[in-house]
Amino acid sequence: MFKSLSRELAQAIRLTLVFAVVTGLVYGVAMTGLIQVIFHDKANGSLIVKNGQVVGSTLIGQQFSADKYFQGRYSANGYAADNSYGSNLGPSNQTLIDRVASSARTTRQVNGMGPNDQVPVDIVTGDFSGLDPNITEASVLLQVHRVAQARNLDEAKVRALAEKYVHGRMLWIFGEQYVNVLELNLALDNGEAG
Repeated sequence: MFKSLSRELAQAIRLTLVFAVVTGLVYGVAMTGLIQVIFHDKANGSLIVKNGQVVGSTLIGQQFSADKYFQGRYSANGYAADNSYGSNLGPSNQTLIDRVASSARTTRQVNGMGPNDQVPVDIVTGDFSGLDPNITEASVLLQVHRVAQARNLDEAKVRALAEKYVHGRMLWIFGEQYVNVLELNLALDNGEAG
């Protein structure tokens, strides 16, 4: 038994090194190369580039506060991509209830809605990461009048542009239709609504 120990130990070390090279290096490099070829944009963060400058990602929301822009979801961390988190407040927490009520009042006011008009829940609540870049079609449509007025554009053209940027459900059944706020705002800046 002890005679073969050194031989078996050397064999185990060689086998460990072979598996380390194959699974740690070869597989990693091969998968990285394959993903770069097949899913290049997604593998690199789904970045949006304008005039040679990265202006954002389709995966991470941004804060838009000017009336001429569509506004996205609430973010507990201000869309800080280096530190994603939700508020961790439950539905019975008075702080959350007060903040959502305040956001709903503000949304109604800035968008010219009545004091009892329904506000889509996604525009006044955050998601679990605080980085959601998308809002529902209803949330976009309630902002059309304000954005068109602030940009001095025809409301019908702004509505048509917003409808153009509605993405469908995943595999036609999962999730909800949504609009990426950054993509829509960039389309407005590019003059796609006239």
